[in-house]
Amino acid sequence: MTHVAFFGDAERTFTLTPELVVELERKTGTGIGTLCQRVPEGHFKHADLVEIIRLSLVGGGTSPDEAKSLVDAYVAGRPLLDSYKLAAAILARLWAGEPAPDTQDAPTNG
Repeated sequence: MTHVAFFGDAERTFTLTPELVVELERKTGTGIGTLCQRVPEGHFKHADLVEIIRLSLVGGGTSPDEAKSLVDAYVAGRPLLDSYKLAAAILARLWAGEPAPDTQDAPTNG
């Protein structure tokens, strides 16, 4: 499933293809079911957010080099809330095929 959101300096497409799900599992050392459940609950590592966003940018058509540059500029070293909300929305689309519930507030148990 595809998620479209403003990220960095433009609206972008985020898609986790089946092949990229396998890569996400490899990079995070965590199964996709576990990621889809624990990230929205606020149980994540920063690296989880980075990889979810980076790989879904690639799946959405961004080149791997540009995806890395965008994540370096707009995820690393910035407040977690925006990255958390985006990663949770991407996983919600993958899990249920629908937008994530409102994630206005930061997770309470992070």
